[in-house]
Amino acid sequence: MAVDTQQILAEAEKLGTLIAQHPTVERYKQAQKSVSDDPEVSRTLAEFNRSLETLSRQEQSGMQVTDAQQGQLEALQQRVVSHFKVKALNLAQVDFVDLLRKVSQTYQKPLASETAPPQGAAPAGPRIALGPR
Repeated sequence: MAVDTQQILAEAEKLGTLIAQHPTVERYKQAQKSVSDDPEVSRTLAEFNRSLETLSRQEQSGMQVTDAQQGQLEALQQRVVSHFKVKALNLAQVDFVDLLRKVSQTYQKPLASETAPPQGAAPAGPRIALGPR
């Protein structure tokens, strides 16, 4: 039975709706909100991003990053990652990405078995030279 693009997109939309209702997604959204609503975390993240951007521009212009600057950046990074709300966000993000990975692997299984070359056959497609031998 042939399936057209619209059918696939309609089913994908249903799947997206189901995923959006999963508790993992709600935990992830709540963790994001918790971080964005906290002025201390927002200030620390902004300071870290500014410092990172400044040092990146400094390196791109050919100037060395000093040990003191590197230490200051590492201290900011430690403050960010050790904050309990950022930790909760990181854990929620890992769970969210894991859910999406599982969904992706599940819908790819039938594709892999349908498109796999026969056992022992060379993969289809052009051969690409990787450089001088």
